[in-house]
Order: sequence, then structure tokens, then C-alpha cells
Amino acid sequence: MNQNIAALYKIANKPERTIIGLMSGTSVDGLDVALCRFSGQGMDTNLQLLAFETISYNAAFKNQIKSVFSKRQVDLEKVCLLNAWVALEHAKIILDCLNKWQKDPADVDLIASHGQTIYHAPKFLHPDDEFGNATLQIGDGDHMAVATGIITLSDFRQKHVAAGGEGAPLAVYGDYLIFSNKNENRIMLNIGGIANFTYLPSSLDASAVFSTDVGTGNTLMDAYIQEHFPGKYFDEHAALAQQGSINNALLHALKQNAFFTNDFPKTIGPELFNLQYLTNALQTSGNINLSHADIMATLNRFSADMIVDALQRSMGTRKDFVAYVSGGGMHNPLLMQHIKEQLPGIVFKNTEELEVNPDAKEAVLFAILANEAVCGGEVKLGAGRNGIPAVSMGKISFPR
Repeated sequence: MNQNIAALYKIANKPERTIIGLMSGTSVDGLDVALCRFSGQGMDTNLQLLAFETISYNAAFKNQIKSVFSKRQVDLEKVCLLNAWVALEHAKIILDCLNKWQKDPADVDLIASHGQTIYHAPKFLHPDDEFGNATLQIGDGDHMAVATGIITLSDFRQKHVAAGGEGAPLAVYGDYLIFSNKNENRIMLNIGGIANFTYLPSSLDASAVFSTDVGTGNTLMDAYIQEHFPGKYFDEHAALAQQGSINNALLHALKQNAFFTNDFPKTIGPELFNLQYLTNALQTSGNINLSHADIMATLNRFSADMIVDALQRSMGTRKDFVAYVSGGGMHNPLLMQHIKEQLPGIVFKNTEELEVNPDAKEAVLFAILANEAVCGGEVKLGAGRNGIPAVSMGKISFPR
């Protein structure tokens, strides 16, 4: 037997596995590194988060990614070069974290690397009938495996697309396995650059699980701050938004897109929700001279309204669930205020109460996908509903 296959076989049969989960989102603010210990698989998965850290990217790294991020026309040579470079930069971060945590790389069984999304192209966004859904993440798994000496699983989203999905949201798989509870219906609301949620029924019925993107979370607000306030990357504590007033004409214009009336489940990204989208809405509403504060106040309300709209469309008048929030948006007090005010009677918590750091949740979820890919079984998620194919995800790269 090939020594790499033998090593993987041994890992799959271990009573416990140590897996590093990595996540770098559309905000391109840093790399989330979660060191996890797993036993079991499927609904018997047991997870312990051993260590977690977000390593902020420096300005040079951000600029390199932004040179190709979410653009229809880019320098193909640059994309080619960055594919390896991102992996090597992430590998350095992993090794630095392990050193800080006093962990030997030899004691880590697997790395689960999301990579860096540079373009997301669901069929809704492109007019070419010859092609279907597509998505592209860079950060080559082979380079990471060789640089760290650790078996690496990467490129998770491609199998999801190949099996009929749109490549997102993938959180539903981990959400179902570790957050389902027979005593409580749950909504797992993640507010990252894009907002999404998973519905987990207390029946534990996999066919009733539901997940979808709902629209912009932080991406438009972050992009606006970065454009107009060099050196700042987000509206910390909603300080600017809270100084402004919501402009109803602009808010109405922002909501005028077919994405919001499309059936669930669906996915989206900054390819739609970008500064040009805002510019178009400003022009349509006749508000090209609004103050920065008023624009931020309106963008904040826009994100909240579309999250609320999606939850109300999906759940109707039901209030028999608890919403657990994660992602950067949970730290935005004005955004959370807007959401809660429009959903009276709904209990909001965060995943800290489920023993998972809410900032670490997405990185942890990719570690769960790796655990399932190596030693899991088949879970019939979302049977009868589009967008949640029951597949194992992650391409395996060996270090030698």
C-alpha cells in the first residue's frame, strides 16, 4: 500500500483526530485558524476546540488578493501565481500558530483549508446557458501539504457544485452534525461578508434541514469604509452608521434586485453586492450627495432587512426556534438591533452557548467536513430539496 494511503487509513481508524480548520472569507481580513479534536463521525461527532486565533492579513496580502478578487477580468498570470502563494502564506501562519500553541505539526492529523474565494458565479449571475454554477477558490492544497508536512483537504466547494449545488452555503453540513438538538428548533445565522442561515429541526430529520444565503451581511458596509476611510476596514461598533439617518429612497433602491425574490435556497457574493451596486442604487434614488454616515446607516439597515425578510419568508409566523448568531456581523450592535426589533418574540443567542466560539465557527465547520470526508458516512441532508447534495467534500493532498 502506498505510504500516503496507509497514513490516511490509520488516521481514519483512530479513536481521536486532531484537525486544523482554516477559513478566509470574502472580507479578506485575516485567516481563522481552529485547532480541533474529533472523535466519532456523523451524528455521533464529538468536537473539542483546543485553540483558535484569527491572524490578520497585512496590507500587502490584502492588496494582492484584491487585485483579482471578485473581478470578471483579471491578470491570469497573477491568479496562477497567487494560487500557490496563498497556500504558502497560509502554511506559514499554521506553523506559527502551532509554535505559539506549543503543538508539534506531527501531532496534527489533517488540515481542512477553505482557501480564498476569488470568484463565485451561480447561474443566476451569468447569462451563458452553456455553463452552470461555478465557484473558484485559490490556495493550492499540495503546496500547503508539502510546506506543513500535514495531509491537507481543500477545494471543498467543487464537489458541492458537481453534485448540483451552488458551492454554498456549506455551513449546513457541520451545523447539522454538531448543533442539532432534539429539544430545540434552531436557526444558525451566520453574518459574514454574505449572510446565510441553516434551519435545524428538533426532529433531527435530515430531510427537513434547510440552508441558504440571504444577501449582504458586512460586505457592502466594509467595502464602503475601505473605499472612503483608508486604513480602516470596517465600521467598528457601527460608530459611523449610528451617526447617520436611514435614507428610505436609497434603502428601497438597494432592495430592487431579482436575487431577493428568487426561490430559496440560493447563493450570492460580492460579484453582485459591491460598490457599483451601491452607486447604481444612489443614482436610481437620486441621492448621490448623501453623507458617509447616512449611507452607512442605510447599508446597515439594508443588511438587517434582507436577513429578516429571508427568515420571515422561510419560517412564516413561526417563532418556535432559537436563533444562534455567528460571524463578524454579530459584533455590529446597530445591525443586531435592527434585526431583533423586527423579529419580536425570537430568542437570539450566539454559539458560545453551544461551546463553539462564534468567531471560530466557520473554520471549525471546515474541520468537520474534513473529518467526515476521511471517516464519515452518508447523511441524507435536505432530501427532496435542491441545493444540499449528500456528498463528501474535500480534495486530499499528501505531503510526500
